[in-house]
Amino acid sequence: MWAGAEMSRNRNDLGMDGAAERLGDIQTRIGAAAVEQGRNPSDVTLIAVSKTFDADAIRPVIAAGQRHFGENRVQEASAKWPALKAQTPGIVLHLIGPLQSNKAKEAVALFDAIHSIDREKIARVVAAEMERQGRRLHLFVQVNTGEEPQKAGVMPADAVAFVAMCRDRLGLEIAGLMCIPPVDEEPAVHFAFLAKLAREAGVAGLSMGMSDDFETAVEFGASHVRVGSAIFGGRG
Repeated sequence: MWAGAEMSRNRNDLGMDGAAERLGDIQTRIGAAAVEQGRNPSDVTLIAVSKTFDADAIRPVIAAGQRHFGENRVQEASAKWPALKAQTPGIVLHLIGPLQSNKAKEAVALFDAIHSIDREKIARVVAAEMERQGRRLHLFVQVNTGEEPQKAGVMPADAVAFVAMCRDRLGLEIAGLMCIPPVDEEPAVHFAFLAKLAREAGVAGLSMGMSDDFETAVEFGASHVRVGSAIFGGRG
């Protein structure tokens, strides 16, 4: 069914020159998954996860028309994205990794969306920084759907109340919820669970799905999928 996917994989040995083809393949697959569910493909935002890749690796993907990018670390993003954003209007930068409070000022200045609001302290610091800098970022609450002790995120039982606290006490507009399912569990279960929590919390956004499961995420209503290696290739 996905002949284009196989062709793109065969072009991996072309290095980053093949990133544009791989990007096109992912976009096609997202579109097909959306249509199969009766969804408009334009309702799904593809975030190209460029963590660990330098500016030279990212430029071909920008040249191919991609505008949404994701990074895990504020410091790494600060070293490459100010120049890339200055060169190409319309870039939207998403922080998808954990945020430390001492990096909040820098994060609010550089990023356009944060997908990892996971505790009250971070929510408060981000709210204060947005007010100070006059910026309004798209914010997602990260939910630890697998209740994994080593993983960040609000516990599922607390998610609805946490979103309400962010709204009512801190004045934050929460765009949606984000999750990273446990690697050894069926992602569909977690995607369905996150969608249920989002409905209960009264938020529309669902940031879920990565290189191995983004089509399943689209099936369960993802508004944002975070795809890295399937576009950029393997990380060293």
